[in-house]
Amino acid sequence: MEHLQDFLNHAGALNYSNSTLNSYRINLSRFIKWLNTRDIFVPERIHNDHLYEWLQHLAAHRTSQGLPLRPSSVNKNIENTRQFIKYLIKRGCLYQQLLDTLEYVKEPDMLPTSVLTHAQVKKLVSRIKTDTSCGYRDRVMIELLYSSGVRVGELLGLDVPHVNIKDKTAIVTGKGSKQRMVPIGRTALRYIETYLIAIRPFFLRNKKEQALFLNQEGNRMGYLCFLRSIHKYARKAKLDTTVTPHTFRRSCTTELLRSGANMYHVKELLGHKNLNTLRHYAKLTINDLKKTHAKCHPREKDKE
Repeated sequence: MEHLQDFLNHAGALNYSNSTLNSYRINLSRFIKWLNTRDIFVPERIHNDHLYEWLQHLAAHRTSQGLPLRPSSVNKNIENTRQFIKYLIKRGCLYQQLLDTLEYVKEPDMLPTSVLTHAQVKKLVSRIKTDTSCGYRDRVMIELLYSSGVRVGELLGLDVPHVNIKDKTAIVTGKGSKQRMVPIGRTALRYIETYLIAIRPFFLRNKKEQALFLNQEGNRMGYLCFLRSIHKYARKAKLDTTVTPHTFRRSCTTELLRSGANMYHVKELLGHKNLNTLRHYAKLTINDLKKTHAKCHPREKDKE
């Protein structure tokens, strides 16, 4: 369907992030391929029944592991489809009422998964051999993720001028190409300083390259390469949870809120639009509740 590329060009012109454009490309290509199996090759033939069937298809879909899609993944597909339908409506190809068919599924109100304690983070980074250039670079990247709670895309997108050692800050570019300034913690700052002076020059092949984190070819560090390194260190640390770059963002958030950080400040640090995104993190663990109960309930203070 030729309209997909037009839609992607339109979204790109509106300065949507690369991750959003990739999500549109992947999910909408799947949607269009599904439409083609029903002999629908032009948008004018899309009707309510087709969209109902698409929702049922998403609900019945199974991953390569035989598991259903998570509600958040289903809703991401629905959101991408809705944006595409909106675009087609504006182009005069479809009618407005079709959007009423694409209802979101209810997402369970669950605690964040894949969160490490501070002790687990220390255990993981202790397994990184910082006597190698690659190891030292990886340690810097993980320290910065954990210190500032930045997204992995924001981390990989950092350029050298974005880091201000003197002010202990970094300028990151988040969703929608919005920039914000984040603080760099003492430990992360120490590693970054050494990396800039002694390690990054080892990777540098082109003096004009501005990327902060480089791979062995001298190019900007890629996500998959970084992900494989994190998996390797997590295995060495024998952690009982799946660890990804996003794990350190979650762990940073959890530790800050558990230590009494102002939720508005945390929202600004993470680059969230509103406080609602932090509602999962604000829940106390059962250990927190037990401690509070023992400390504050009058019956727990009785001597008998």
